Amino acid sequence: MLKCISWNVNGIRAVADKGFMDFFKAADADLFSLQETKCQPGQIELDLPGYHQYWYSAEKKGYSGTAVFSKQEPVSVTYGIGIEEHDHEGRVITLDMGTFYYVTVYVPNSQDGLKRLDYRMVWEDDFRVYLNGLAQQKTVIVCGDMNVAHQEIDLKNPKSNRKNAGFTDEEREKMTELLASGFTDSFRYKYPDARDIYSWWSYRFRARENNAGWRIDYYLVSDDAKEKIVDAKILTNVYGSDHCPVELTIEI
Repeated sequence: MLKCISWNVNGIRAVADKGFMDFFKAADADLFSLQETKCQPGQIELDLPGYHQYWYSAEKKGYSGTAVFSKQEPVSVTYGIGIEEHDHEGRVITLDMGTFYYVTVYVPNSQDGLKRLDYRMVWEDDFRVYLNGLAQQKTVIVCGDMNVAHQEIDLKNPKSNRKNAGFTDEEREKMTELLASGFTDSFRYKYPDARDIYSWWSYRFRARENNAGWRIDYYLVSDDAKEKIVDAKILTNVYGSDHCPVELTIEI
């Protein structure tokens, strides 16, 4: 049984002072992923006995960045997806765990006014090709902030957000394409009709207090392993970021 946790911490240095270590220790995950670490090498050191740490920082300071902590030492670790255009922002770490690949991702945000939507579309196609290449070799678990609420059930106010970043038709269609190419959304697989369970809330308008949120953080597994999913959780009672952690338990 493998327990995995993924969390967009919106700045690891900030969340480190808000009970992060208490949660990390209590979680006791086999694999623990972070997105939006917003730090450069040497800016923070986490004392995580029993874990191998892998960090991937954006070249731009205080921006993006990912990390993975693993109890088991991977066979190998890859940073980025091997495409120059995409590999300056610290967005993807892949661990070869022997019997499966474990990928953490922080998908680019399309931004206000959809300034980055065109780039996002290129990213989506390239990332899908990357994941499918891995899946041809062995099982893939991919997690992270994918910056899209896939269906109307995945956010509180679908009608008013229809053309906003994270809920455009284009972004939702790319998630549909990714799933159709051979991946399963673990949370929807276990809870197809679950409503009002979100992983991100704006800091504005008392959104978290009112549970006016979005489900944009995921654990996807390649279809060959979907029947091995034991549970998928969204840990809405964990604070410290504008996102909450998501969890996958799988027999693998």
